Amino acid sequence: MMHLTIQLDEGETELPAETYLIKRYGMSKSQWKRIKHNGSFRYNGARVNAKHTIVHTGDVLTFESERQKPPGAFPMIPESIPLDIRYEDDWLLAVNKPAGMLVHPLHHTPHGTLANGVLGYYKEKGLTHHFHSLHRLDRDTTGLVLIAKEPELQHMLTKNGIQKLFHRTYLAIACGKLPAREGWIDRPIGGVPWSIVEQRILPESEGGKPARTHYEVLAEATADGQPLSYVRLWLETGRTHQIRVHLVSLGCPLLGDDLYGTPSPLIGRQALHAAELTFCHPITKEDIRITAPPPEDFQRILSRFFPKVT
Repeated sequence: MMHLTIQLDEGETELPAETYLIKRYGMSKSQWKRIKHNGSFRYNGARVNAKHTIVHTGDVLTFESERQKPPGAFPMIPESIPLDIRYEDDWLLAVNKPAGMLVHPLHHTPHGTLANGVLGYYKEKGLTHHFHSLHRLDRDTTGLVLIAKEPELQHMLTKNGIQKLFHRTYLAIACGKLPAREGWIDRPIGGVPWSIVEQRILPESEGGKPARTHYEVLAEATADGQPLSYVRLWLETGRTHQIRVHLVSLGCPLLGDDLYGTPSPLIGRQALHAAELTFCHPITKEDIRITAPPPEDFQRILSRFFPKVT
């Protein structure tokens, strides 16, 4: 059950509840329709007609979120899996995902995913939330995944599912030397016809989607005669494999990336870690910053080849 305290802008005295929830709170129209008709809507504790409700600063709205799985959704079974929780409140959860773990279950991997573990955590706590991840990480990319406990929060932080209203910072070790110490990679990305996974740089006229990545080289080193770059990256968009594809487009694939580069004896996966999330909390309006240190396999490379930045 969601409890929302109304906060109108200065000079405003009242608004229709529908206008406030859709325009200010970020609720989708379909979510509003479900709440309007499911009988859970309360205004300052009293059951009222949601359509005709007028709200004022300080009023409290209470409503039940839609909890049924969409048709055809893959079943997610709660499982007891250790989680490295880096942030939690009544609305959001941030987990530091390890390498080798999928975010969502698939037909060939129905168990052991982050979704299974989070649902298991909710069950242990007596909570009834579902799993609403606001973004994904590849199976072997480590780091922070932000999860909404209610679908309304997912909608609010992704602005109708298009523009994510949170900022993600990654750490990476790339093979080669980037063209500048700092810069933008602005190259559209699209799929390749022979693979359901692989992506490539593809002009928008041919179906590519806009993709922008900002990078900053933190340090450079050499391993067995091969140049390495320790890089911090910020995503402006969130395309599948965006960092991996953008870096390989510069001739600098991620160390250990066996899809876009070559395997490495230094690490058994792509050297990519989602290290930081920042956002304005959609309910409390606080500025939130969540961090997670790189895992041991990543740290081992930093200590060996980039000791001055560890």
